[in-house]
Amino acid sequence: MTFWLIKSEPTAFSIADLANSKNKTTCWDGVRNYQARNFMRDDMKLGDVAFFYHSSCEPAGIVGIVEIVREAYPDDTALDKHNKHFDAKSDPKSPRWFMVDVKLKRKLKRTISLAELRQYEQRALKDLLLLRKGNRLSIMPITKQQWDFILSIE
Repeated sequence: MTFWLIKSEPTAFSIADLANSKNKTTCWDGVRNYQARNFMRDDMKLGDVAFFYHSSCEPAGIVGIVEIVREAYPDDTALDKHNKHFDAKSDPKSPRWFMVDVKLKRKLKRTISLAELRQYEQRALKDLLLLRKGNRLSIMPITKQQWDFILSIE
């Protein structure tokens, strides 16, 4: 099993939106960064788990846990001219963008804020990609040790 952190702005799609989705499941679409796409397309597997992170809000932080319930498949929003994730260079015969399906496992008891995570930057979370300057990836791997530590401070 691999561990992940996936980010969404709560004004676009929040943990509450996921909780209200049919079967608490939805596609994780709209990823338009090649490195994040590659993580999702090549490395995310059925049964992997991810922290759901609210970004671009106060406080930004980890709010829940999701499970990957469908591996990567072509993101059809890239082909929809009326969708905000439309990509004119996308080709249905050779998909450029992919998505996975995620299911809410649970909301955290509390938000673990970015500020709180930074308190452990020099110790337990030293190599957490989220804490690197300039890292804006919406999908990133985390280690089992980082996963366990973050759960321990919940």
